[in-house]
Amino acid sequence: MCNNWLTIGPLTIHGYGFMIAVGILVSLTITERKARSRGLSETIVDNMLWLGLLFGFLGAKLLYLIVNWQDFIQDPLHFIGSSGWVVYGGLICGTLAAWLYTKSKGAGFLTYFNMIAPQISLSQAFGRIGCFFAGCCYGKVTHSHFGVVFPAGSLAPAGVSLIPTQLISAFGNFVFFLILHNIEKDEKYRRMTGGLYIVLYSIGRFMIEFLRGDAERGAIGILSTSQFIAVLTLVFGLFIVLRTRKREGTE
Repeated sequence: MCNNWLTIGPLTIHGYGFMIAVGILVSLTITERKARSRGLSETIVDNMLWLGLLFGFLGAKLLYLIVNWQDFIQDPLHFIGSSGWVVYGGLICGTLAAWLYTKSKGAGFLTYFNMIAPQISLSQAFGRIGCFFAGCCYGKVTHSHFGVVFPAGSLAPAGVSLIPTQLISAFGNFVFFLILHNIEKDEKYRRMTGGLYIVLYSIGRFMIEFLRGDAERGAIGILSTSQFIAVLTLVFGLFIVLRTRKREGTE
């Protein structure tokens, strides 16, 4: 696999950036269609997504710097300009930005979040395929037939058979999208979609961390930083689901 797909003069199309762009555009298109069919504001949807992306990128970089704080203070410019990100930081900051925006507009955040949640998994799936092309977020060394050897120039160690954690994550996120998409279409269970997304992502992220081989992810006790956060978000997601079911049961 190669991350540099096409070079025209000073312009180079990278597989990583291309797949992220595809994920954003596909997810945005699906979400806008849902909004139109339900009489919801496409403007609010668009602004939520773009604010979520902007602050998501900032949050992902910020958490990466916090996780690698000791190395960051030794060489700040290197880490700020590096390709390192922590997805959880992006999800937390992006969601917070979207929540503040809907609150300022007097719109129901959960109504929009439940509708957008399946597409978040979809965009993450495309993003992980992008990670595969770049070689980031790679897995541990393996001698199985499913191992992948990355070429020189990748972010992953070259010439070593590694677990393709990026593709495993992408597959899981595609499955999550299908599950959440079907749940969100059912008016009876629609309001649980956002909580179920948090639950599914937390479980998936906790499990995939056991297979990851990149070291710069921090640790809290025996857990990686992402696993520790996954435990907290899993509890939060379950709380949302159970609270929603209880409310529906009293209506």
